[in-house]
Amino acid sequence: MASITPINVSDLEFDNGTFDAPAFTAQTLSTWQSLAGVIDHTLLKPDATRAQVESLCNEAARYRFACAMVNPIWASTAVKLLSGAGVSVGVVIGFPLGASLVSTLRQEAAALTRLGVHELDMVIPIGQLKSGNHHAVQHSIHAAATVAHHHGALLKVILETCLLTVEEKLRAAEIAIQAGADFLKTSTGFSTGGATAADVALLRGVAGARCGVKASGGIRTLADVRTMLEAGANRIGASASVAIVRELGAE
Repeated sequence: MASITPINVSDLEFDNGTFDAPAFTAQTLSTWQSLAGVIDHTLLKPDATRAQVESLCNEAARYRFACAMVNPIWASTAVKLLSGAGVSVGVVIGFPLGASLVSTLRQEAAALTRLGVHELDMVIPIGQLKSGNHHAVQHSIHAAATVAHHHGALLKVILETCLLTVEEKLRAAEIAIQAGADFLKTSTGFSTGGATAADVALLRGVAGARCGVKASGGIRTLADVRTMLEAGANRIGASASVAIVRELGAE
């Protein structure tokens, strides 16, 4: 594996290019099809059934959402159902606690991408971050990113912002970008809080134009989506995706 250099975030200056959130928001909300194209249609509850996963994938294909996001056990099902549909399959790893071994993250990432998964959403090792072990955080993300990118997949890195201080959010975001994240993501939706406009704006401020920002957790309406887009998100994770695009005219 390639070596990684520890990051001292306090020494960094955030001059990372610009992301035009107002223009992106206007374009995304111009049609329901454009909106659907930035939504990860999500089903991650532990008691999800095969029938529910099939319904999720059928909806993802019908509305052409950016991604159908499922748990690892349903990855092969989703890949088969969406084969040829032009919709990505996304799967979570190290989820929802961010407490997996690095070797486990690598194995999950490799197994899932070999199945045909296009996007991986991983949780950072939150306890390591809060312990000040930033190298461990960077190592975990880099390990997953290396496998994902080798197989042509994207890696979204979940910070679980509701559990972090502002300084920890800033550190985690920069570490994730330097370690290879394609997106910074706010939340799992399984902790004490979900996405907030303030956190999305903070993550976009760190990311600039270097990577994407995904808002997830508690996004249920078109108004919620607009708020997150205006704050700087360019991907939305939601289980209420169909209802949201219907607010903009989808049938």
